[in-house]
Amino acid sequence: MREINEAHVALPGLAVVEVAAGDDETAFAIQKQLAARCAIAPADRTTREPSEPGVRLRFFLDLHENADT
Repeated sequence: MREINEAHVALPGLAVVEVAAGDDETAFAIQKQLAARCAIAPADRTTREPSEPGVRLRFFLDLHENADT
């Protein structure tokens, strides 16, 4: 995966979330649950490392923005 850019975590309340899961469905379900609670910049695909089990999904989260507004 690419390195985390300083701008993605420059302020309190901003976070980079990386999910390691056994399959795509689980990783996207976690993303969906977090998107229901706060603003995210969602990922549209997972990545696989040949030497590691499962998949990874990275997305960006902003606790300042409520998903309901």
